[in-house]
Amino acid sequence: MHPAFSVIFLTTLSGVGQGLFLALYTGQLYSVVEVVPVEDSHSHYGVGSLIALVFLAGGLLSSFFHLGHPERGWRAMARWRTSWLSREVIVLPAFMGLVALYGLVHYFDLNPVLFTFRENFHVDLSLVIGALTTVVAFTLFLCTAMIYACIKFLQEWATPLTVVNYTLLGSASGFTLATVFAAYNQSPLTDFYAGWAVLLTLAGLVTRVSSLIRNSRIEHKSTLRTAIGIRHTKIVQKSQGFMAGSFNTREFFHGAPASVFKLIKWVFLIAVFPVPVLLLSLGMGTSAIAVFALAFVVQYLGLLAERWFFFAQANHPQNLYYQTV
Repeated sequence: MHPAFSVIFLTTLSGVGQGLFLALYTGQLYSVVEVVPVEDSHSHYGVGSLIALVFLAGGLLSSFFHLGHPERGWRAMARWRTSWLSREVIVLPAFMGLVALYGLVHYFDLNPVLFTFRENFHVDLSLVIGALTTVVAFTLFLCTAMIYACIKFLQEWATPLTVVNYTLLGSASGFTLATVFAAYNQSPLTDFYAGWAVLLTLAGLVTRVSSLIRNSRIEHKSTLRTAIGIRHTKIVQKSQGFMAGSFNTREFFHGAPASVFKLIKWVFLIAVFPVPVLLLSLGMGTSAIAVFALAFVVQYLGLLAERWFFFAQANHPQNLYYQTV
């Protein structure tokens, strides 16, 4: 498939925003049960939520650039009963609204204790809002990934690993950004976020490599023989049938040479996984902002390459008719 850069930025930017919120809420939960130090600053969660909203808004804005008629974009939510795209269009703004509410409750300290559990566990308003927002965050990961995983004839996408990878890679990048933010604020949660970022990145490495291995072993259901109805064992296409390119040849194939395609795979495998893990490990204990920031930048650039590869790797059956251009 031909990767649309607007969709690449949509999925990666929104993934960072979702992951950053999950990091903030996870840190709050762990501090409430006294597993990690308590972050007393109201601005930590308020400003952190604002940063998450900036990334989410950037993803939402980029989504308009692949619409033929952006003014009709609101119609995309009309088919929510059957379309994962419609569900994403509904869930993304809802998630942004809840993140904003979570941040405002913290920033302005509008956070009354609702009830106490076992005397030590105080459930306040932000915990309830955060729990609901967490459910919506994972729902958004599901909706975004299922847009592609539900397309059965694109066998590279039609796997549960698509949902798992979107969730893990988005969460990993968000926790890495949370580490940068915490280090900048000299928060006691810096190493906590960094540790989670390392674990999520390593988990993402396992699942992403698993998907690459799976896709390399796919036996496609459609072949040249099934496409044209001829059962000869050796069929070679010499021409695509016309002289110029068309919508079919532009939109359903990435057009990159095999060497570039292979290079991008190794670029993202290195930039998304081992380099950030190394940098995060170096920064832990010292809270070095520059090292953490470099880890996030490298990982995000790697995610851009990973998402390009994800879209480009899908082999549309119609390409059987256009192998030779």
